[in-house]
Amino acid sequence: MENTLHEKVSQDILLKAYNHMMLAKAMADIYEENRNICKYVHSTSRGHEAIQLATAYQLKKEDWISPYYRDESILLGIGFEPYELMLQLLAKAEDPFSGGRSYYSHPSSRDENKPKIIHQSSATGMQTIPTTGVAQGIKYIQDFNLQTFENNPVVICSLGDNSVTEGEVSEALQFAALHQLPIIFLVQDNEWGISVTKEEARTCDAYDFVAGFTGLSRMRVDGTDFVESFEAMKKAVDFVRNERKPLVVCAKTVLIGHHTSGVRREFYRDEEDLTKHRAKDPGEILRKQLLESGADEDLLKQITKKARLEAEEAFERAQNAEDPKPETVMQHVFAPTPITEETGTREPAGGEKIVMVDAAIHAVQELMWKHPEALLYGQDVGERIGGVFRETVTLGKKFGSKRVFNTAIQEAYIIGSTAGMSAVGLKPIVEVQFADYIYPGINQLITEISKSSYLSQGKFPVSNIIRVPIGAYGGGGPYHSGSVESILANIKGIKIAYPSNAADFKGLLKAAYYDPNPVIMLEHKGLYWSKVPGTEDAKTIEPAEDYILPFGKGKVIIEADQNETEKGRTLLVVTYGMGVYWAKEAVKNFNGRVEVIDLRTIIPLDEELVFERVKAHGKCIVLTEEQLNNSFAEAFAHRISKNCFKYLDAPVETMGSLDVPAVPINLVLEKEMLPNAEKLSKKIEEMLKY
Repeated sequence: MENTLHEKVSQDILLKAYNHMMLAKAMADIYEENRNICKYVHSTSRGHEAIQLATAYQLKKEDWISPYYRDESILLGIGFEPYELMLQLLAKAEDPFSGGRSYYSHPSSRDENKPKIIHQSSATGMQTIPTTGVAQGIKYIQDFNLQTFENNPVVICSLGDNSVTEGEVSEALQFAALHQLPIIFLVQDNEWGISVTKEEARTCDAYDFVAGFTGLSRMRVDGTDFVESFEAMKKAVDFVRNERKPLVVCAKTVLIGHHTSGVRREFYRDEEDLTKHRAKDPGEILRKQLLESGADEDLLKQITKKARLEAEEAFERAQNAEDPKPETVMQHVFAPTPITEETGTREPAGGEKIVMVDAAIHAVQELMWKHPEALLYGQDVGERIGGVFRETVTLGKKFGSKRVFNTAIQEAYIIGSTAGMSAVGLKPIVEVQFADYIYPGINQLITEISKSSYLSQGKFPVSNIIRVPIGAYGGGGPYHSGSVESILANIKGIKIAYPSNAADFKGLLKAAYYDPNPVIMLEHKGLYWSKVPGTEDAKTIEPAEDYILPFGKGKVIIEADQNETEKGRTLLVVTYGMGVYWAKEAVKNFNGRVEVIDLRTIIPLDEELVFERVKAHGKCIVLTEEQLNNSFAEAFAHRISKNCFKYLDAPVETMGSLDVPAVPINLVLEKEMLPNAEKLSKKIEEMLKY
């Protein structure tokens, strides 16, 4: 789509833009003059003001925008005051975006009268996936008429040119083009990526790069010329608002300021380069255009002077604002969940036993019948096969291809898009096909999802369910048998369930749905169908539709004999997942001397129950399927030791797989690597001698 419009921009808009440009310049100058006060790293929009303001002026309250860290002029343009931005610059308590927790120009906003802004990270290009998720969510909402809008919402994702080379940007572009989403990718090209030049970083600019994405329109614009930028962005926004199709705008800009306050221009740029960029200062270009069109020069001088005074006053006020109170540091890690108690009927009279995989299918089905905002997507989950383990079978046929659908092999998009979907009020249930393949999505999980509630002061907790088949199941081999709970448990701001039977699975999945936070359901492949010998107990009577099992509630599934406990002759095994069945088999050899706890969830963790029972028994083994070194099991064993030290008769032990890099495909080698009931029995026998 070529930019051919030559509309006349009104004088009022030109003067408004000039005022905002002078504000942005004054703010940048003040920050530079007060480097000792502006101690936190920051970037400014100097050189990018024209395209940013031209974009901001097109937006309506129904729209969504994801600025990147150089986009302060966008924020000024959509109505934020310099004082509000400076509160974030100086990390003050009243910073409206993060409460002093994040960098300058890292906004998040649900202001009813402005475009909405989801949590913004600093990871370059990573915002493309959550923001495309917003557009995906809006399309879903409009397809099913879940909400009406005065104007068709437009989503804008702003990013720097060097970030376009990130693989996750391509995942977002691919999804937007394939599904024809109402989104504009605004690429601001100043030809620098910190100290990396365009010649070092890329073969072409974003305009040429996206040519191969069928269905993705594109335009180029001189982003230093406000008039040209305004006309181009009006055309772009009107196109997406009316046609509901994606578009890339490649705006050529200049970098007049520093990359950041910490990476200064004099570190890596010569005077020739700086002179070239300063010659295209958007403020100077607009000033000349205004004078040529008959604007009063004294008026422009007054605007410049007034902008400086306004910025100075705001800066002084921001300096005097209060810092955050230390006791607020733990706020907003999680949004409060309404699910705190076990409710409903776990074992209905006359109920039949079902396998775990059916418990999950039934739970999702019940939720989707009841909640039109629920949808399910991932690799191979659609109608044709319903998941490689048949874990979503029948759902595609029942709910249609707009609510249950396949994605490409895009783990980052599958996971990261849920942040945007959640922000617009949907409940995405997504699946990563194997735990071994979650690693491409870890960036989104850590950078975007886990931090969203905390860094947005609770405005944008990510409410999702990420289903992850996990564990060894007999010859699956090194890329289909892995355990990843320790990696996931090290991510703060997400919840993790690991059910061991059908009833727990259904109850926890229901709890996950009503939890406003991100939830990972680790689903052991060997327990799905109870085909692994010794796992028959994974089948349970199916709970009623109203059954909900809250997170953080472990369960004693085998009790030790009280008389043996009083004699100091018992031991506690703490485990989860497949470990439950190794423990159940092993305890048969010890005649009431071993108690077993099924944790059921890893985050939150029922430490209270475990500590109570460890104090009763004095001996404890934490059993896991994972390799042991630096594992969740070892970390938990340390906490048990610390909290129960004076009650222990022996060190807390851990047991898990051998410390090899992968699960071998050969069954003999797999057996040697993994724990089992026999190995656990030997460990219990040794510990009971204490």
